[in-house]
Amino acid sequence: MDCRLGQLLVEQGILTADQVELILKHQRRSGKPFGLLCEHIFDVDPDLIENAWAAQYARIARKVDPEIEVYEQRALELITRRQAWQFRILPIRFDDNELMIATSQQHLRRALRFAVNVIGLPVYLVMADADKLGTALCRFYELPGMTPDLVENQTLDRLLIPPTARS
Repeated sequence: MDCRLGQLLVEQGILTADQVELILKHQRRSGKPFGLLCEHIFDVDPDLIENAWAAQYARIARKVDPEIEVYEQRALELITRRQAWQFRILPIRFDDNELMIATSQQHLRRALRFAVNVIGLPVYLVMADADKLGTALCRFYELPGMTPDLVENQTLDRLLIPPTARS
């Protein structure tokens, strides 16, 4: 399935098709990333670019069902319960030398940053339904008061994440 960032930005009403064409012309000449050119040429907010990127990634990434995946204990032990809930990540197993981590589209940006900056291993993210992700988090990273429906709860973000670290 072809899913281009420019197409998503048009669908979201952030850019017009003509603006995308102009950016593509600049990109062919400069070789710079599409999102960076959006920011520089049309002053598009970087958060909007990252949100579109997350939507793009979620459309093309592998989908998993956390209820039927095979888990490796050594993968699960790489993060704490608080980290699992704060970043809504679920380490599943190693495929060769890469760690498979499930998250939801809503938390993709933060999950990726955490995985790259903290875990310190090659990782790849797969997408999971938020309800099933929540059920698996409760199973493997039980915390008092946490329930599967809290995966999509914005209030939980405000409680677990300092305001300067939110994205």
